Amino acid sequence: SRVQIYYQAFGFGIVTAALLAVGAVGFTLQFAVSNVFNLAYGSVMVVAMYAAYVSLNHGAGLWGALAVGGITGSVLSYLINRLIYRHFVRKQANRFTIVLVTLAVALMIANLLEGIVGDNFFSYQLPTQIAYAFGPFRVTNYETIIVGVAVVAMVAVQALLRGTKLGSAMLATAENSDLAGNCGVPTDRMEDIAWLISGFLCGLAGVSLALTIGQFTPTTGNTFLVTIIAAAVVGGVGRPVGAILGALIVGVSEEIVAVPASEYQV
Repeated sequence: SRVQIYYQAFGFGIVTAALLAVGAVGFTLQFAVSNVFNLAYGSVMVVAMYAAYVSLNHGAGLWGALAVGGITGSVLSYLINRLIYRHFVRKQANRFTIVLVTLAVALMIANLLEGIVGDNFFSYQLPTQIAYAFGPFRVTNYETIIVGVAVVAMVAVQALLRGTKLGSAMLATAENSDLAGNCGVPTDRMEDIAWLISGFLCGLAGVSLALTIGQFTPTTGNTFLVTIIAAAVVGGVGRPVGAILGALIVGVSEEIVAVPASEYQV
């Protein structure tokens, strides 16, 4: 029936929103702390997908693959910022120049990956999904894990930012880096930590996306990055809480609107 179709679309929209929330918070945290609109974010997601793929083939299991993906995204994001982006920021390059730099980094990562793995489709070799019914909603065990990981990650990030001295220092750096530095906040260290955390979220989002769509290539992250940016913009770029709300709005509305009109017939 029409109501059931809406229920299913809403349920899958929640899964999509969970994915978007993890990715959008990582993206907006990078921008808030370092003022870098990182278009290489999607490419880092894909590197995390492949790292998780290798770990699964070596018997890591799903939770191990999620950890490997998150750590890969964390380390790669940290290195990209330290070795490339920070140089341009300190030279006071304008925002457009920095965006072009991030685009160049994205292309380099994508081309390198394609040179290594080709343009073939890859998928995770995991046990068959199990479907569960929660009232009118039907979700798989993997979708449940994705939502659970997203909830835990979002709670942890908010607890860090709002309930610790480290989080306060990161927020101060994001608000006004020069003023925070003059007040004794080690802004470079806060920036490094922010990129490590946001990179971990990026990696988690990448592995979760690969689980959801089933197959991926070196360019898979680029398409999803557009949706992540949309969620970040809706919530206000640079605002982690806003990114979560933006992800919920974009994720649910995207799935409901995508339901074909022919399916509405009872």
